[in-house]
Amino acid sequence: MSFQGSFFADVVRGVAVVDPSYDGPRLPEDVAQTKPDFIVALMDRFKRGKLLHRKFVIQILLKLKEMLCALPSLLRITLPSDDPDAHFTVCGDTHGQFYDVCNIFSLNGLPSETNPYLFNGDFVDRGSFSFEVIMTLFAMKLVYPQHVHLLRGNHESKNMNKIYGFEGEVKHKYDETVMQLFTEVFNWLPLAAVMEDRVLVVHGGLFSEENVTLADIEKIDRNREPPESGLMSDLMWSDPQPFQGRGPSKRGIGLSFGPDITKSFLEKNNLGKLLRIVICCITFQFNSGVSLENKNVDLLVRSHEVKDEGYLVEHDGKCITVFSAPNYCDQMGNKGAFIRFEKDMQPRFTQFVAVVRIFAVLAGGMIFTLTPFLFIFTTIGAPANPTDGVRRKHGRYVWLD
Repeated sequence: MSFQGSFFADVVRGVAVVDPSYDGPRLPEDVAQTKPDFIVALMDRFKRGKLLHRKFVIQILLKLKEMLCALPSLLRITLPSDDPDAHFTVCGDTHGQFYDVCNIFSLNGLPSETNPYLFNGDFVDRGSFSFEVIMTLFAMKLVYPQHVHLLRGNHESKNMNKIYGFEGEVKHKYDETVMQLFTEVFNWLPLAAVMEDRVLVVHGGLFSEENVTLADIEKIDRNREPPESGLMSDLMWSDPQPFQGRGPSKRGIGLSFGPDITKSFLEKNNLGKLLRIVICCITFQFNSGVSLENKNVDLLVRSHEVKDEGYLVEHDGKCITVFSAPNYCDQMGNKGAFIRFEKDMQPRFTQFVAVVRIFAVLAGGMIFTLTPFLFIFTTIGAPANPTDGVRRKHGRYVWLD
């Protein structure tokens, strides 16, 4: 495709030359041919507290933007019919917790042709390593375009990035030009996915309008900053409620939708399950294999909310919120979870707890970070307010974004 007339055209002309002293991974001409090699090298560099050269960051963003432009707003995902061991893993919000994302891959394996993933938005903001998270996922999408799927969350937007940290992080690590590229790429992320014509995955939830169809989602013009109302806004911002009908959202955008709304939407669109998700964590322990026994369960899987056990089944078994950021922002004390679907399309949950990290400030303004897996160094930045975006309810914090 042509980038003529786009901000990208100016960037292409100004891509930096790589200094000979750079010792990190270099983006191959055909990154898909490298399979996991480039991904492993990239993650290893990030674990050591080093950055990818600006030239390769820009190249990845350019390639990914071109790839995403060709995708519909609603993805259709199928499992190989000839593979009895076929499966699919759905993850949610990662919110800049890079070492937690690495742990997910330690628990469940790296993406591949036989180990596909869907990440359901909110990759950035709040955490200190949002760049490392999103660049890792973008690289995985380039290497495995048919087996890594990325949906847009409410934090993949210019306005949210200004408020919750990603813009400041990118400008600190790179510059304004790289941030503008991220904004353009975020605008092209798909909004929803249907798995095996049975499971609908969205970041937030359902709609304020009646009779919305999958065809309506496909028609959404997504290349924009999310509006304050409408289908696109509802997909990113809505939450389930235990009461029938629709109600106002505690967030001031989107809505709260009841069990009858979920049931009606699934029936009208001939869907078996609807999935709504959230993730971010690194762990010591985990429990796997928990599944829903009702083989005829109707289900919405979505993200967007912290749950004490890492997931919560609601709406008479038709709506699951899965949250994979244990001890979210180092204070919530929750478990994390992700979901694995096999040929029977029944959700199987893996729960895990947060890893303990120890910080020690060293001379020269560095932070020494100890985990059971690695040692890293990173420069000190302005710490995020751990209670930013939360309110106290019944003695617990409730996240509003």
